[in-house]
Amino acid sequence: MPPMNNERKTSLTGLILAGGRARRMGGLDKGLLELAGEPLIAHCIRALAPQVDRLFISANRNLDRYEQFGFPVLRDATDDFAGPLAGLLQALQASPDAPVLLAPCDGPLLPAQLAQRLRQAYQAKTDLAVIPHDGTRLQTLCALYSPVALESLKQYLASGQHRVETWSSSLPHRVVDFSEQAECFLNINTEDELRRAAAVLEGQRTC
Repeated sequence: MPPMNNERKTSLTGLILAGGRARRMGGLDKGLLELAGEPLIAHCIRALAPQVDRLFISANRNLDRYEQFGFPVLRDATDDFAGPLAGLLQALQASPDAPVLLAPCDGPLLPAQLAQRLRQAYQAKTDLAVIPHDGTRLQTLCALYSPVALESLKQYLASGQHRVETWSSSLPHRVVDFSEQAECFLNINTEDELRRAAAVLEGQRTC
């Protein structure tokens, strides 16, 4: 049976970013922090895995813990915690034929229709990125990146730069409005934000 619509023609690779130092959380491994009795990474897997065709985890420590979740774990090429783009680089290299959809491990409330809406907007011949906008700012760590963006990313990192927003905004990209779901992009960097996410889950408010 042929694909029902354009979104199903494009397979997606998901990447959960869990490779940072988490300085604002005292250096704790944020992916393993508990929220509602489960590690943050478990919430992210539950949100992202059904939306993609395969899933990787980007991590640079506690690798045995992350491997227990049953998905391939990608390490950065260097040991200097070079940031999210270093993780994306590994995923793009491991996924040469499919766009990569990012999700940070500290964003457990990911929209259930994130992949669907970004995939619908994606034009493979023209877009190197499709980026959600939450009504306040671009969510470049929850964006879809074309495999064609790999060479640009290599050059950007080789120049010594690591800022995600600068690189992604320089690409030919498309923006998708998610302002009606801004809360779904809650990023946990403090204990207060962890409590806020718990309150959302306890209130059974879904994204």
